[in-house]
Amino acid sequence: MTGAALEKTKKKAKKPNMFQVILLNDDFTTMEFVVEVLMRFFSKNAEVAHSLMLKIHIEGEAVCGEYSHDVAQTKVTQVIEFSRRNEQPLMCIIRELLD
Repeated sequence: MTGAALEKTKKKAKKPNMFQVILLNDDFTTMEFVVEVLMRFFSKNAEVAHSLMLKIHIEGEAVCGEYSHDVAQTKVTQVIEFSRRNEQPLMCIIRELLD
């Protein structure tokens, strides 16, 4: 195989775009429930979950993690389904990270 042919077959795999998963504040979801969601779906310990919950409460939103699109979308779906099953209106969205 020539050098040019070998170079063509060694293309670098492009890193996937990353997305932030963001929890949004509302006036109805309990703070305890938000902490539970952060611990259950984003693997935050109690202290970090409590701090993030306060940030959501005060600033209106907080980033819970950064993932590939598929993982981020799965997290959003899991959080919303869990919230509805527990009669909570908590909303979760994804936002693409720009380079």
